[in-house]
Amino acid sequence: MTDPLAHRRTAVHERTVEGFGTVRVLPLDPATDAGVVHGWVTQERARFWGMLDADRARVQEIYEYVDSLSTHHAYLIHHEDRPAALFQTYQPEHDPVGECYQVRPGDFGIHLLIGPVLGDPVPGWTGTLLSVFLGHVLADPARLRLVAEPDARNDRAIARLIRTGFTPGPEIQLPHKRARLLFLDRADFTGAG
Repeated sequence: MTDPLAHRRTAVHERTVEGFGTVRVLPLDPATDAGVVHGWVTQERARFWGMLDADRARVQEIYEYVDSLSTHHAYLIHHEDRPAALFQTYQPEHDPVGECYQVRPGDFGIHLLIGPVLGDPVPGWTGTLLSVFLGHVLADPARLRLVAEPDARNDRAIARLIRTGFTPGPEIQLPHKRARLLFLDRADFTGAG
């Protein structure tokens, strides 16, 4: 479904990819975007996101809390003005993950959830969305290494991150899940998905 208000929102990053289209990174608006995000996080394919039983009000409440933090941020990625993915960033030293590994200066955390593809599958869908988002994150030269910590059972997410250039680290125990740490040094990011 096209978001009729997407073009009115100020993107923090935008890139047109030849043969793919325009990808825009928009700050998530908890009230406006809760319906879309709720529809994604309550699907079985998103079970590792941990919100299968959440109702729309709970999803909005969670993202209002994230929006209130200066150390954590949520973004809705649009492809041609359609919501396509949810990405979150965080400063590991201000997150439970920072208690599970030695945080280095310049570390910056990410979470990602690719929304369902509407219509025919688009070649390179996940890789292109991820590449555009990582390009946005790494536009800040202070971010030297990206940290991801998907659920250790989420083989698809781990494999996708490794294909993108992330290096697997150890498994860690977080309060809500057993996770696999993955790291991407700035110098290893090619921008290709």
